[in-house]
Amino acid sequence: MVDFAARTIDIARRNVAEGGRPFATVIVKDGEVLAESPNRVAQTHDPTAHAEILAIREACVRIGTEHLLGTTIYVLAHPCPMCLGALYYCSPDEVIFLTAREDYQPHYVDDRKYFEFDTFYAEFAKPWQQRRLPMRYEPREDAVEVYRFWQDRNGGSSRVAGAPPPV
Repeated sequence: MVDFAARTIDIARRNVAEGGRPFATVIVKDGEVLAESPNRVAQTHDPTAHAEILAIREACVRIGTEHLLGTTIYVLAHPCPMCLGALYYCSPDEVIFLTAREDYQPHYVDDRKYFEFDTFYAEFAKPWQQRRLPMRYEPREDAVEVYRFWQDRNGGSSRVAGAPPPV
């Protein structure tokens, strides 16, 4: 039996040795690796090139759906807010993280201009007008019309076809 946690750790270790950041993801379905990736932010200068995002993209393309039902996703660290959102969106059966933030924080800190990991969830819970990230709402009826158009093209349903029902 393959130790997918050890594989995740090895990918992250190799990425650090090659100048990357200490994160990796392995997505498993039916006992086989469906997709895997290290974090590629440092190599690509793309702030969205997190291991989870890259592996999710690869897995979804490979199986032809945005829903990763029946998968287990191994990640080196508790997911950041962006990756956590992506994990919710792709609907895996389970996510296994191998280090908690408090375990790795003495060795790695990746805070950003508008949030720190320790305060993000409190920041995110605020009404958009009170968040540190400057945002402005400019309502446009023609913007809402795009969603009406999508619903019409979707047979009148507002749900995405093939989406699993909420738990």
